[in-house]
Amino acid sequence: MRKGFLTFAAVGLLATGSMAACGDNGGSSDEAGGSNAKKPKIGVILPDSKSSARWEGADRKYLKAAFDAAGVESDIQNAQNDKTAFQTIADQMITNGVNVLMIVNLDSGTGKAVLDKAKSQGVATIDYDRLTLGGSAQYYVSFDNEAVGKLQGEGLSKCLTDKGVKNPSIAYLNGSPTDNNATLFKNGYDSVLKPKFDSKEYTKVADDPVPAWDNAQAATIFEQQLTKARGKIDGVLAANDGLGNAAISVLKKNKLNGKVPVTGQDATKEGLQNILAGDQCMTVYKAVKQEADAAAELAIALAKGEQKDTGQTVKDPEGGRDVPAVLLEPKAIYKDNVKDVVADGYVTKEELCTGAFAKLCTDAGVS
Repeated sequence: MRKGFLTFAAVGLLATGSMAACGDNGGSSDEAGGSNAKKPKIGVILPDSKSSARWEGADRKYLKAAFDAAGVESDIQNAQNDKTAFQTIADQMITNGVNVLMIVNLDSGTGKAVLDKAKSQGVATIDYDRLTLGGSAQYYVSFDNEAVGKLQGEGLSKCLTDKGVKNPSIAYLNGSPTDNNATLFKNGYDSVLKPKFDSKEYTKVADDPVPAWDNAQAATIFEQQLTKARGKIDGVLAANDGLGNAAISVLKKNKLNGKVPVTGQDATKEGLQNILAGDQCMTVYKAVKQEADAAAELAIALAKGEQKDTGQTVKDPEGGRDVPAVLLEPKAIYKDNVKDVVADGYVTKEELCTGAFAKLCTDAGVS
């Protein structure tokens, strides 16, 4: 696997992060050592398996591998987009003695309730991938999500320019309104595209959120957008590969696939195959292994009664709190560098280059 493909924004976290006794959120001194020490155990709650293939296909395996390598017991469960299940899983994990609870919230309200309860029970907490607004997590580990959105906006603009489209009509398929990341992605792509709308260089014809990142709803929403625009949509800013594929399915029915650039995110196998086929113009690759490894290292330290200095914070706009953070750098992926995702080990050639995609992979230099 190629090293150094992406780098930490908080340089030196893994090598030079300072160690200190954990504060009141991290449990008692008994948990940090001594004859009464509590054995390190980490609970992780993933959000679902439908909004993106990454949660079960990447995050779970990378987190488990990191915990196993450290000899730390872990319990990784998926709430399957069910808020009641999310809270029940958290309660069970706390009852079963986890020292640390790492969550990907379904929304900030549910996430805050879970984090606050964990804190009250002396369980340390980490927000993974999504910041819980108003929450109490000791760390936040994610990617620079406004940078993700900026890459999407720049990608759509590049693809439209490459196709020679003048005065394009643009549709937005935004992420879930309950996911703070979706807000950050939109901030990013708006920073690129809004000036073009304001100058009348581009026209925005649709701008809709997709509840719970639901791909089936996304297809319905996009079909309505296309109908309302009387078929005149020249580019689709889709916030992830699942939403992008939903739009592509509708474009295919209307024989517009490959003619209308569509963005994405997560570098899923499906998204990469859509890029190879020419139906999706780009995606954003986030090296999930690096995110999982960074979060696992922080969780393991907390489980041992220690904490690390990340050298970086993000502002929680609702809680007014500076949250210690690790933010990773995303990368734009087009047809000419799909091979980079394979080289980095995120997907294998065998997974990606099946059937009709074998020749497309060869043409794109995937080896």
